[in-house]
Amino acid sequence: MQRFKDFLSSIDRFEEDYATEITPQHYFGFPLEAVLEVEGSLLSANPENIAYFSMEFGIAPSIYNSFRQKKPMSVKNQFFTHEVFSNYWLCDYLFKVHTDKMLDIPIYGGGLGVLAGDTMKSVADQGLPIVGVGILWNKGYFKQKFWYKHGQIPEELTWDPHSYPGLILLNKVVTIHTQQGDLHLRLWKYYVYSYDKKRACPIILLDSNFKKNDPKFRKLTDQLYRSDEVWWKIFQRVILGIGGMKALEALGYTIAQYHLNEGHAAFALAERSIALGDKSKMPELQQSFIYTCHTPVAAGHDRFRIEDVAKILPEHYIEACQLFGKEAPEAHQINLTLMCLNTCQRVNAVSKKHGEITRLQFPHFASKVRAITNGIHIPTWISESFEQLFDRHQKTLGDWRRTPENLSRVSDLRGDVLFRREVFDAHQANKRHLIETLRRWKLKENILTIGWARRIAGYKRPALIFHDTKRILKLAYEAGPLQIILAGKAHPNDDIGSAHIDEILDHIDQLNEHKRVVRVMILENYDTYFGKLLTNSVDVWLNNPLPPFEASGTSGMKAILNGVVQVSTLDGWIGEAAQRDIGWIFGYRHTGMDIGDEKQLRLDEDSRALYDTLRDVVELYYRTYKKDGVDVESPWIDKMITCISQSAFFNTHRMVQEYRAQMWDQGRTP
Repeated sequence: MQRFKDFLSSIDRFEEDYATEITPQHYFGFPLEAVLEVEGSLLSANPENIAYFSMEFGIAPSIYNSFRQKKPMSVKNQFFTHEVFSNYWLCDYLFKVHTDKMLDIPIYGGGLGVLAGDTMKSVADQGLPIVGVGILWNKGYFKQKFWYKHGQIPEELTWDPHSYPGLILLNKVVTIHTQQGDLHLRLWKYYVYSYDKKRACPIILLDSNFKKNDPKFRKLTDQLYRSDEVWWKIFQRVILGIGGMKALEALGYTIAQYHLNEGHAAFALAERSIALGDKSKMPELQQSFIYTCHTPVAAGHDRFRIEDVAKILPEHYIEACQLFGKEAPEAHQINLTLMCLNTCQRVNAVSKKHGEITRLQFPHFASKVRAITNGIHIPTWISESFEQLFDRHQKTLGDWRRTPENLSRVSDLRGDVLFRREVFDAHQANKRHLIETLRRWKLKENILTIGWARRIAGYKRPALIFHDTKRILKLAYEAGPLQIILAGKAHPNDDIGSAHIDEILDHIDQLNEHKRVVRVMILENYDTYFGKLLTNSVDVWLNNPLPPFEASGTSGMKAILNGVVQVSTLDGWIGEAAQRDIGWIFGYRHTGMDIGDEKQLRLDEDSRALYDTLRDVVELYYRTYKKDGVDVESPWIDKMITCISQSAFFNTHRMVQEYRAQMWDQGRTP
């Protein structure tokens, strides 16, 4: 009972706001004991205690481990109504997609955040004492609106953290002394539970939006990745890095290692080095920091002019930043990636190919860079139909939730005619769910459906499939009809990304008169709900980034878990599965020491390769899915089974185990 009382003493306004949700037995309907156990570890001198810093966390409670609460939920935290832009104009005008779900806690923008959320879930599954450190984004990323001839129109998102299930406000406030006055940050906490609810890990979220702050500071934690002014960008990174370190100290957590998920938290290094009284202990400090780099794209590496940082941080911080972050003695910029590479003892890229590219980009640190391929959290992203299928074959697959590597045994069932039919039937159940969700647009179960959904950026080439619409139409009329579904957000200030969306809308509009053979649509407000719906329901997952600029990618991993075959360029994680017959590989392949230019998109050559590949895909699909029933001996089903078997590797359970062996355990003092 004392542990429970100690826990309650950290919560602000417990009696008024949380007394009905938190009891000695339960935390928003989940077992409280899991919370008390991890808190006890983090408050002790456990050498396994780790802080995992990330600018965003995609926890996905709308589709996994949704907390329950007795008090009414704010309407601000409930489902969206989504519009669709398609070549079936009348439906777009008359109907919207209604998703009866809880709003995802909106503290993520894309794949980096979803990866961080999946990591925390696998950490909880394995019972590791790790605390996440992030920011409570009061207005999330943004709401997306499509306008023909305008592309994407960002709109402000509003939600209510005070009534969000599982989110609690703490009574701690930390202060950062800046050149522009004191910045105060209140602390929130959210617990990520394991799949079986027996273990949990906390995420600490920093928030500047309260009355104690000067008005100019209150909006700093409004919008994720606000970048219209450098002032915002620097301050947000200061909040995560410096504020995050102060938060851990204020909570009394004894942290052995600090894992920086991307360079956004690099100022944590400056904060820790300043606090280090004995500079001879710098090697120990470096041993306690870990850095994961997620991108080879130039825009993903923050660079700030020293004079701009000096307008915000006191001189002793500037000295530390210059010591670790200058690219040359005469440089006038601080490179946060370089700060991490210089200071963190252990560094990893997020796929084997990305490791190769990172070593080319930063040759002075090549010996330090390891490659740990990203993954997905299987219990979050598996569909109900495939979950039931795997449970029916538990004799072969064992406890696949606890031991995801068991999914490799799916290959042992390849010759089982019943299992082959069950795989296809499970997929068709998912596809029917997709069709029902989009029923107003009259999609059909027997038509090949292609999905493309991810963050919209130039190097990901979102409009590649429409580069030559004549080829798409020729394919559809000659080989078989198509349904194409797209979704994704571009950064609000990314004019090029918005232009890609406008291009897609224009192509969709041009295909209106051909909707009988090509039905195409793009969905607004892509989130984890639509991410799960699409990745487990379409027939083909299209992945066409320009090699070698996709560090990893994870959407295709969600798809293969649910038997969805791949059509992909050879980049990111795909390079580690390309020889396993998970689908079709097409287009330009990067080789050699020259990385290339992300602006040279190779649209002509790669679109031709894509159309040639799609003809093979379409022909095989319609040989498999016949009017008189599915051909269970089809190579298409072999590809589906191979996809599932590869999920045994491409998951965060395996990824976290590799982090433990190669990154975290290496930093412990013997």
